[in-house]
Amino acid sequence: MEFSFTPDQLALKKIAQDFVAKEITPYALEMDKAGKLREGLLEKLDEAGMLSLAVPEEFDGPGLDAISIALMYEELGKGCAGIATAVAANALASYPVILAGTDEQKQKFFSVINDGNLAAFALTEPGAGSDAGAVATAATKDGDHYILNGTKCFITNGGLADIYVIFANARKSAGIRGLTAFIVEKGTPGFSVGKEEHKMGIRTSNTCELILDNVRIPAANRIGREGEGFKLAMKTLDAARPFVGAVSVGLSQAAFEVAVKYSKERVQFGKPIASFQLVQAMLADMAMQIDAARLLVYRACWLKDQGVDYSKESAIAKCFAGDTAMKVTTDAVQVLGGYGYSQEYPTEKYMRDAKIMQIYEGTNQIQRLVIANNILY
Repeated sequence: MEFSFTPDQLALKKIAQDFVAKEITPYALEMDKAGKLREGLLEKLDEAGMLSLAVPEEFDGPGLDAISIALMYEELGKGCAGIATAVAANALASYPVILAGTDEQKQKFFSVINDGNLAAFALTEPGAGSDAGAVATAATKDGDHYILNGTKCFITNGGLADIYVIFANARKSAGIRGLTAFIVEKGTPGFSVGKEEHKMGIRTSNTCELILDNVRIPAANRIGREGEGFKLAMKTLDAARPFVGAVSVGLSQAAFEVAVKYSKERVQFGKPIASFQLVQAMLADMAMQIDAARLLVYRACWLKDQGVDYSKESAIAKCFAGDTAMKVTTDAVQVLGGYGYSQEYPTEKYMRDAKIMQIYEGTNQIQRLVIANNILY
């Protein structure tokens, strides 16, 4: 059992740290208020290699191990959880292609990402969130094509992506047995972006509705077999959840550091509030929770890198780290008191950003069901 990192992993972490310090942290509050990435940041993320972290080496990607990716996402999460979410969505969309795509599909999909573009993973619908079997978007076979009809919602990068993995039901009323994944490219006739969501947190990530109105795509765009979509979606979420945990850890760490610094500077009753035992207890709890979350994330990533089953550990990492982000950011606001609630400090942004960590890529209630199923069956 090793608790240190390789020189390559540390170098990648330093690259992410330096990038965040220069390109994200100074502008994070400004971007949050604007609700979008600042001009030119996407190009800089691409130049730094952040958009293609999950692309395999044989398709001109870095071919990184999961721990390296987690280290970089943690740093991005410290800078801005919304930007980390936009970047991580490229990896999320990549996993179905990695798991079941043909070489031709991989070449097409990853060349789009390698060219500096965003991708999106579209599973959620107005009537299908935690219940993936309720997906109503239909895929009707028509010769050597499929025709897609339906609506997707809450899709990260939805309005900015150039390529999408979209889940539809290829067998009417078959539930999860009909769920199938397809690659859809921006500009395909009938495919359009609907309303953009105005969110409480992660405001720098683009979240949109997608509309499919008789979208005709080649059968060659189907990922895997008909009916294999549910399995692909679940394996994809297993792969991605530790990275949600990593972003949660980075977000928690950022809030914790602000709280520690403030507690040493804020004087009440003639001395810094850091000298008060109740404040010390809050800071100690925050430190313990962050440390535990970080180690759970690293464990899940390590298991993934070993090629062994890690579904339970992935759910534990995401769930615990997401809950930790909510608790730590809330406590950071409390340590800062009125200033914590004010936009003068970043803690209120951290708290708003943290809530989604308990919701997306499987709510933390669903994670608990995944964990329980692994324990009981």
